[in-house]
Amino acid sequence: MPTCTVLIVAGGRGARFGGSLPKQYAVFAGEPVLRRSVMAFRGAPGIDDVQVVIGADDDAPYQAAVGDLDLPSPVRGGASRQQSVLNGLEALAGSPPDLVAVHDAARPFVRPTDIAACLAALADPEVCGAVLGVPLADTLKRADDGGVISATVPRAGLWRAQTPQVFRYRPLLEAHRAAATLAASEGTALTDDAAVAERAGLRVVMVRGHEDNRKITTAEDLHLTTAMETRTAFGFDVHGFGPGESVTLGGIVIAHARGLVGHSDADVALHALTDAVLGTIGAGDIGKHFPPSDPQWRGVSSDRFLRHAAGLLQAAGGRIVHLDLTLICEAPRIGPHRQAMVEAIARITGVEPGRVSVKATTTEGLGFTGRREGIAAQAVATIEMPRT
Repeated sequence: MPTCTVLIVAGGRGARFGGSLPKQYAVFAGEPVLRRSVMAFRGAPGIDDVQVVIGADDDAPYQAAVGDLDLPSPVRGGASRQQSVLNGLEALAGSPPDLVAVHDAARPFVRPTDIAACLAALADPEVCGAVLGVPLADTLKRADDGGVISATVPRAGLWRAQTPQVFRYRPLLEAHRAAATLAASEGTALTDDAAVAERAGLRVVMVRGHEDNRKITTAEDLHLTTAMETRTAFGFDVHGFGPGESVTLGGIVIAHARGLVGHSDADVALHALTDAVLGTIGAGDIGKHFPPSDPQWRGVSSDRFLRHAAGLLQAAGGRIVHLDLTLICEAPRIGPHRQAMVEAIARITGVEPGRVSVKATTTEGLGFTGRREGIAAQAVATIEMPRT
């Protein structure tokens, strides 16, 4: 697997932001913006190291923001963003990674899935760079200095570029070196790394990101940005064995000498997960939404229940961070079906499989599960949603 280092560019002064400190050191929801940006990449799949590029006089705020995170010593930036990125790239030359991701310190809300999508785009050997962005949705107008409209600009194929922008390290370094020479003679600097790569003739592709990957530019942006909070809730369910030749667990059918008894398909795993997700938004339990006294739910597939709970969470502005499921039974054996369950639960809830955990245990022959009378399930849902 290729190695990847992220360069977090934090050398700007943020004149439009105002205040005594640059925007990357401003505090948002109790933490400096830079720290949030660094933490978005630490532990992200495919990211091996984080290197921060800072302004010449920013040692004190840098240490206050991330000094306890055991990062490599920061690199000094230059007079322009382009020069700052080049300084960061040169600092990596002694032990170069295969890939480098360049990210603005003032974009602390980037999603792990978007980072992964950019990295995945470079699996194509013909692609040299991947830029996160959002297709334009608004109508564009061109106007003169007096505000008089002169033309409507077709928006087809136009994107708003974001970061990270991920590239193969060596070609980007050479492109930046060449761009620095041109900048010295032309007196201009390019505004993002994709422009540097484009000038060098490198093949760069767009990767669709999300609107919430906002860049903090003014002090008002901090107040307009919705603070998120983390919530955790627990779910538990039990179903007994009865006649049948299979059980449905975690959204998949498993051959077994007996079935599970219930009003629906008796998927004890999805029932526990549904209650856990509902619990994160205080929406009651599965029986409130799908009462067993209602004949329309008889024999229905339980993926409808979990999908409903995930939809309520999304409507409330939240998102699933992680789902953890433990099945308690003597039989059937869960191990051979674990990955299929993970993928089914991820598909139902619309999250990546890496955010789903399925485990199994026994009670060493004790209790109703030990006597093989039924199956129990415990679930924990961790979510993020706007702080109220």
